[in-house]
Amino acid sequence: MIFADNVNKSYRNGITVTSVLKDVSLTVGRGQLAVILGASGSGKSTLLSVLSGLEQADSGTVRVSGETLTDMNEKQRTDFRKRKIGFVFQQYFLIPHLTVEGNVRIGAHLAGNRNYAEIIEAVGLGSKKNSRPAELSGGEQQRVSIARALAKQPDILFLDEPTGALDEETGRGILDYLFKLQSELSFTAVMVTHNASIAETADLVFSMNSGKIANVRKNEIRKSAYAIGW
Repeated sequence: MIFADNVNKSYRNGITVTSVLKDVSLTVGRGQLAVILGASGSGKSTLLSVLSGLEQADSGTVRVSGETLTDMNEKQRTDFRKRKIGFVFQQYFLIPHLTVEGNVRIGAHLAGNRNYAEIIEAVGLGSKKNSRPAELSGGEQQRVSIARALAKQPDILFLDEPTGALDEETGRGILDYLFKLQSELSFTAVMVTHNASIAETADLVFSMNSGKIANVRKNEIRKSAYAIGW
């Protein structure tokens, strides 16, 4: 489902070149949850961007859902993301003048999905479908962003610090909901986090340090969102 081989990525600022990803290789199977763990600056968010097609690798190979992203131009990667990928970000990125229903409809429209109302109910926001983001709590806004991503019916869901701005109770509830949906719908998920406890909920854990994968482990048993520390 996700395959990366010797991936490198750097950024240039004038004459200064900063290497962010250094010969990164990994594999994530269909239906698995992978957590990319690491401190700020370790390269984990850049790796997520490269795996999802938001950014192009400088070298190496990235294949996702049977398609080779590293052979694509920007327009082709944009089309790929529309067809295959869902995103959940820490910052929510909701459209402020649209209601909950309007924000979720955007994701549904990309997939031609007309059943998005069910997803709004499933995330517990049926009574607030006509509310705008400013009228919602942080946890509710994150649930809207999750519903929007899932309304696309993605093959793969990418999550960048989805609980980073949330309190413990809300964060656990959102993770619990995500895991239930993944079990029901069997989509693949890749989550970036700096919270080592969350890694206990994953099938695979990739620990990053200084742009490299320092360690890979497989959890024989995935813990629930309510069975981990915080």
